[in-house]
Amino acid sequence: MTTSTSPTSSSNGAAAPVPELLTVDLGAGATAVFTTRAGGGSQPPYDGWNLADHVGDDPSAVAANRAALAAALGVATVGYPNQVHSALVLPVEPGTGASCDGLVGGAPGAFGVLAADCVPVVLADAPAGVGAVLHAGRRGLAAGVVANGVAALVARGADPSRTVAAIGPAICGRCYEVSPELRAEVAAVLPATSCTTDRGAPGLDLPAGVAAVLAAAGVRTVVDLGLCTRQDPRFYSYRRDGRTGRHAGVLVLG
Repeated sequence: MTTSTSPTSSSNGAAAPVPELLTVDLGAGATAVFTTRAGGGSQPPYDGWNLADHVGDDPSAVAANRAALAAALGVATVGYPNQVHSALVLPVEPGTGASCDGLVGGAPGAFGVLAADCVPVVLADAPAGVGAVLHAGRRGLAAGVVANGVAALVARGADPSRTVAAIGPAICGRCYEVSPELRAEVAAVLPATSCTTDRGAPGLDLPAGVAAVLAAAGVRTVVDLGLCTRQDPRFYSYRRDGRTGRHAGVLVLG
């Protein structure tokens, strides 16, 4: 993983900061990029680089933040789905905006998902020139969004054993407290998610669940950033802050 920042130009020609970008090399021509809340033009409680247009932030600030991210990545635009906590993975379309929790596409292109505790997952088979981004919250993960994402890649010619996956910042099992009933419900589908929090309460470890599904699907190389959104103030966290913004996990192909 590497961390980088770059300047971009504001409307008056002055250099403006862009997000701190955490990057993971997924193979030649494929990069996973995870943003933080550093910089940006959003005001409290979205202060920083909020990329979500559905949380009540000023639309002009969100548009400027998205444009600056695209500029920092060297692309014209980044496509995002309308996330609905589902297991649905769809092909990237111009403008995107489809209601789903995963996008799959080929090079060249840049597309991403938004999160503020849920798990952003970025995958690519670089030699095949295809990749996917997935938003894996509790409901979507249990419903199969990660398995569906790998299947969508395979349908486009990817080889799971050659695919590289990156698990981005998300709430960790030590912080994600749930009821005993909810833990049992999710663990019945994904045993790897069952855990106990630092407070000794029932918990869910969503990144562990993602890693388990990827392994079962034949994805051998998985980079888990191991960053907890609730503990790390660089990231948005709904569990920590309530009303807040969203950071992104983006795949840049080509």
